Amino acid sequence: MRFLNFFKQELAVDLGTANTLIMQNGEVVIDEPSIVAVNRKSEETIAVGRRAMQMHEKTHENIITVRPLKDGVIADFRAAEQMIKGLIDMIGPRRAFFSHLKMVICIPSGITEVEKRAVFESAARVDAKETYLIYEPMAAALGIGLDVEEPVGNMIIDIGGGTTEIAVIALSGIVSDQSIRIAGDELTQNILNYMRKTHNILIGERTAEQIKIHVGSALPELDDPPADFSINGRDLLNGIPRQITVTYQEIAGALDEAVGQIEDAVIRALETIPPELASDIYSTGLYLTGGGALLRGLDKRLSRKTQLPVHVAEEPLLAVVRGTSKALQDTIRYKAILVPASSVS
Repeated sequence: MRFLNFFKQELAVDLGTANTLIMQNGEVVIDEPSIVAVNRKSEETIAVGRRAMQMHEKTHENIITVRPLKDGVIADFRAAEQMIKGLIDMIGPRRAFFSHLKMVICIPSGITEVEKRAVFESAARVDAKETYLIYEPMAAALGIGLDVEEPVGNMIIDIGGGTTEIAVIALSGIVSDQSIRIAGDELTQNILNYMRKTHNILIGERTAEQIKIHVGSALPELDDPPADFSINGRDLLNGIPRQITVTYQEIAGALDEAVGQIEDAVIRALETIPPELASDIYSTGLYLTGGGALLRGLDKRLSRKTQLPVHVAEEPLLAVVRGTSKALQDTIRYKAILVPASSVS
């Protein structure tokens, strides 16, 4: 059996709207932005991942940067195919004896059959011989060490780039779930809009993302507040570049509505679960994963809203890909939580 495994390449893929992570042999080998740069004239892919992100919003008319995924699903099929191929190539040249590529790819729980088929087809285009899908909340639960096979209810809140996945998991299944398209990208857009309306300054997505990282907050009062953050942008009144300083209190106000929508989705998910599982969740609390879990004060705000303990995963950005890798390593044991290609019509 070990000899046969020598001829296999097995990859766990967290295909995210903002970032794509790939694990091989239990190690993260790829952690890159989900973006490609394309030559408009030749339609040739110039760059993938971090190098393409460096070009984002700085290109001339002959180059365009494309984010192939929108709201957690493939929006540009060709760009997605090129991105997946480019990221796999970054792992290193595939040796000739790697004749069998096996992949488990993570997807949002609210994905449609058409969107599932698009993921399978993208995997087939990079010569994957065996492909399975796994839902994000299930992968996140596995990744943080929960036993998803037990008759115990656990609630996962996975806040990614395009979607927030909220699910109650028990007995290898999703009992109740909410998938909303309010997540990291929406928070970034809210910051961008706030800067334009309040400070009359135009900034790009990358700068708005940096603001979110440095002074992003879900609460206007923090026990350990971050330092004020200076940013550069273009003045909308006179067109001249200028610098301003923003505080975490300002950003908390800018993000208040979007965070409120995540709170409402959590409440809706709690309202639909059976009483015995509600009893479990009262004991176990809520688990926060994904990049959005890093937003300062979010755990405290959700705890106030639900009156339940909220636990932030130790490395929330890696929870999903780790769970995907765990399922990849034992596809027979986790057959109940994997979606094979044959099940998609």
